[in-house]
Amino acid sequence: VCLTCCSRDVMVRINHVCHRNSIKFFAGDVFGYHGYMFADLGEHEFVEEKTKVPKASPGVEDGPDTKKARVDPSETTMVKKRLVFCPLKEALSVDWREEKAAAALKRTAPDYFLLQ
Repeated sequence: VCLTCCSRDVMVRINHVCHRNSIKFFAGDVFGYHGYMFADLGEHEFVEEKTKVPKASPGVEDGPDTKKARVDPSETTMVKKRLVFCPLKEALSVDWREEKAAAALKRTAPDYFLLQ
């Protein structure tokens, strides 16, 4: 489900139904230069491609005679990850006076407060 130009109450109500039924939910809007986008994907599993990093041998010193492990830059490994998304109501009901939320405030885009 993808919503735009809806009131906060409508978005929260529709997201609640989607979250309960494991339906992916997206909402967003634009106000001139500012905008927001919210995604509730429920439990979302995906695969991420990571470049392999050479492991350093313990106790081996650097020097002209030391052989270094070489890794082909195109050599990658696939890592399976899982994220659990929160519903819109929970994302909008953060108490910014709590210590944990206050620390996250620095990383929170000012556009978050457009919905408030």
